[in-house]
This record gives sequence, C-alpha cells and structure tokens, in this order.
Amino acid sequence: MTDLQSIKTRFGIIGNFPALNRALEKSIQVAPTDISVLVMGESGVGKEFIPKIIHSESRRKHQPYIVVNCGAIPEGTIDSELFGHEKGAFTGATSTRKGYFEVADGGTIFLDEVGELPLQTQVRLLRVLESGEFMKVGSSQIQKTNVRIVAATNVNMLNAIGDGRFREDLYYRLNTVQIDMPPLRERKGDIHLLYRKFAIDFAEKYRMPELVLTDDAVNYLENYPFPGNVRQLRNLVEQMTVVEQNRTINSVKLAEYIPMQANLPALVHKTGNAVSNSEFNSEREIMYKILFDMRNDLNDLKSLTSELIKNRGNSDFSNQEKNLINRVFTPETQVQNTNSLLYFENSNANQFPNSTIISDGHESFDEAEDVEIEETKPDSLSLQNNERELIVKALEKHKGRRNKAADELGISQRTLYRKIKQYNLED
Repeated sequence: MTDLQSIKTRFGIIGNFPALNRALEKSIQVAPTDISVLVMGESGVGKEFIPKIIHSESRRKHQPYIVVNCGAIPEGTIDSELFGHEKGAFTGATSTRKGYFEVADGGTIFLDEVGELPLQTQVRLLRVLESGEFMKVGSSQIQKTNVRIVAATNVNMLNAIGDGRFREDLYYRLNTVQIDMPPLRERKGDIHLLYRKFAIDFAEKYRMPELVLTDDAVNYLENYPFPGNVRQLRNLVEQMTVVEQNRTINSVKLAEYIPMQANLPALVHKTGNAVSNSEFNSEREIMYKILFDMRNDLNDLKSLTSELIKNRGNSDFSNQEKNLINRVFTPETQVQNTNSLLYFENSNANQFPNSTIISDGHESFDEAEDVEIEETKPDSLSLQNNERELIVKALEKHKGRRNKAADELGISQRTLYRKIKQYNLED
C-alpha cells in the first residue's frame, strides 16, 4: 500500500491536519475495492483529490477516469449526458450518442455535486449502482456497465432527503464509505504552509518576486474564517502577487483584501412550515398554483354566501357577513378587462343580480327569495385545461403574435409552438 507522504507529494497536497490525513488514509484503504464512496465537504476544500487518489490506487487505474459536474449540466440533458441517447430520441438528437457510463466502462466516474441531480436521474443512477444496468434515452434495450462511482457534494444530504430533494435509498448506496474533508478554518496550522506554496507557484508563473508575510499578517491569516476555503486562499495569493508592488504584506494590507467582517449577503434558512423551493419545478407552476388558489378561494366564498342567501333573511346577517357578501358579488370586484389573463369567461358572478346585494337598511328581501341561485361549481383544476386557457388568452391579447405571447407566458417560442400544436390551436 502506498504511504501517505508519497500520495501528498504526487498530488501536491499540503498539510498535516489529522482530519486531512484521515481522509487521505481512507482513500488509500478503499481504493483496491469497488465499493462506492461519498466525499463530503464544503465548497473549495479540495474534494476532487479524493477520487483521483482512489482511481490511481485501484485496479482500474489504466481505464477511463471521467469527471461529471452534475450541477453544471441542464436538467433536460443530464440523462442524455450520463446514459447516452438514440437517434431521434428528442429534438436535435441527429445521431446515436454514448453516455459517460458507457464510455467509462471498466473505469471510474466522479460525480461532483451529486446533490444537484434531478430526482428522475437519481432513479436511473440507483439502478446502475444496484445492477450495473442502464438504458439510453429513447431506447428499450438494457445495457450493462462496470464502473466505480465516487460522488461528492457540499450539500447537507440529510436535509436534502428531508426536503424531498434527494432519494434516501440512493444516499445509502452512494454512502457505502463516507470521506469527510475538513474546512480550511479548522486547519490553522496548514494555512501558512498553503500560503507559501501558492506564493512560490505564482511568483514562478508570473516571474515576479515572492510575497512574504509579516508575523502579524500570518496571525491574521490563520484566524480568518475562509468561507471559500483553499480555493479562496489560492485566489487571494494570486491576486496579491499580481497587484502588490511591495512584496512584504502586513496585516493592514491583508485586511484590505479579506476584511475580518466582510459585508456578504446572509443566507436565510427557512424552517417550520415554510414552503421549500423543491415543491415547484418551474415559475409557470408557481403561477398556476397562485391562480388555482385564488379561484378556489373565490368559489368557496361564492358557495358560502349562496347558502346564506338561500337559507336566511336579511335581518339574520351580521355586519361582517354583509360586508363579505357585498365584496364578493358587487360588479366592482369583477375583472372586466377581457385582455387580462385573470379574466375568466365562465365566471359565475353575473348570475347574482344587483337585487341580491345585502344592504345595511331594512329593505324587503322577498325578491331575492324568488331567485333560484345555483351552487357555484369549482372550475376544472386540470393543469392542461388551464395551460390551454392561458395560451389562448395570451394569443388573443397579442392578436396572434406568438413571440409576444411567449414572452407574456414566460416560455420560449419553440415551447409555445409545440403547445399550440398539442392543443390544436393553429387555427
């Protein structure tokens, strides 16, 4: 088995922090096996070194090693990227394409930011982990692959599982062995070593004298929290190497680059019954949800007031109930602009004449008793029906100009053309 120091030398890893050494030792220990590994750690701590070490020390070291940044691939194409696709599987699929799992057969795949995978892709990945089987997009033929999967994430996976953003069964399959990379703020003794390494490298790269820190600057650097970890320190040294003419850096100068209390935006975590963003897959669904909720509330109010009008007289209404009925059924509350996307042709408000408005006086309510009032039925909550209705209204509003209608709906023109064809709206 390769010793720890030779691994550090080969991969340029600086530091002697116990947690860092433990992470590297675990990497060397699991490398000869084929079990899945999940690397956990904040952004910028150097998680990418772990799969490189595992691959280089495994029996697969002469086979392909592929890195996939799951967070950088659009949701609509990630299945095709990972598993490949057949010709004609979707618009633009002009030829058959091999996916990463097929190309890396016999080797290792590093899935970086695995916590960003869509749920549909997580199901496919789980099948690969369990049986080594997958199907290309647009194909019904099962293919086999023999790959070693190493995944990494900076997401709190237990919270992601609780929010419904990550499958629990996939988490336990990936997490056969977990390797934790410590943040830089915990490696105080390694910070100056890393600084010196970066200072020498950038001085050589830009052919400039090396930057030297004073004692107070070293103390300042070691007590800085480094939210961006090693990546932030590296970028800091590179910036100062190029910008600073004085090659000796003190704490005052250092504080100009990394103030101890930086005015960064705060990340607010919602708790309790707060709605998670994962409940909505797109802005369009959010719009639908708002419209449906408004329509349901209005229908409930109409049904309630209809029952009150049919079963009780004017003298039995409280002031609060009178105000509620007048607010719902007066013409002023109706949307009259037919160009508005909030105007509904099937609105039931017109079936209640002005004679049904409840007043504060003591007029007779006999006329209203002779009027037969139908119960308001909730409109269809079908997503397709309401989507079709919004498309029709947007086209009417913009007199058939599809580019304007697409902008109004917040979708691309290609999507709008496809929806027009789907709902037979071409006439």
